[in-house]
Amino acid sequence: MGILVVQFVLIYSFCDAMFIFYSSSSMQLDHPLTTRLEGNETDRLALLAIKAQIQHDPNQVTSSWNESLHFCLWHGVTCSRKHDQRVAKLELMSLTLVGSISPHIGNLSFLRVLNLKNNSFNHQIPPQIGQLRRLQVLLLNNNSLTGTIPSNISNCIQLVTLFLSRNNLVGRIPPKLSSLSKLKSFVLQNNNLTGDIPPSLGNLSSLEAIGLGYNNLEGSIPSVLCR
Repeated sequence: MGILVVQFVLIYSFCDAMFIFYSSSSMQLDHPLTTRLEGNETDRLALLAIKAQIQHDPNQVTSSWNESLHFCLWHGVTCSRKHDQRVAKLELMSLTLVGSISPHIGNLSFLRVLNLKNNSFNHQIPPQIGQLRRLQVLLLNNNSLTGTIPSNISNCIQLVTLFLSRNNLVGRIPPKLSSLSKLKSFVLQNNNLTGDIPPSLGNLSSLEAIGLGYNNLEGSIPSVLCR
């Protein structure tokens, strides 16, 4: 049997669904802090470790990340209303940032939204992201990330949106990602991924849109993705 090399694959579940983009502004997570408080030390130290891995910040957006201001008021940080002084959103998109993503990201255990898209983050995606059991939105698209996709992202059981497109990721699509039962948007296009498309992705019962184009995938498109 011959092998079909797929240069562009863009599949929509039900064959006609549109991509759904989630606006982080729709999540009501703002925290009414106006003064510096002690806060949660684990989250504060994790944020400082993340800042330390940013090598270039031309707009000085992390200049507010200092001891003079409570970390819930730092640029790009939103704390939860429900869980007092715990970071629920980290949004540093489109800021021309250069650096790597710190493994300490995994210590932000109440994080629901991680949006670092449209920057120049490099090196690998830290597997510690798999510790974020409350994570719902992961946007790392349009960076310079390398290495493979961590299979333990499958531990982020609340994940609804996963965008890793337009990076330099290699290797296979982890079949374990098929356990993300709440996933609606799954976009990996414009990388250097190889291998076949795991048929187990057909188990993503909530999936509405998937983009796998402009990789080096082989084989046929599993029919279960267009049922």
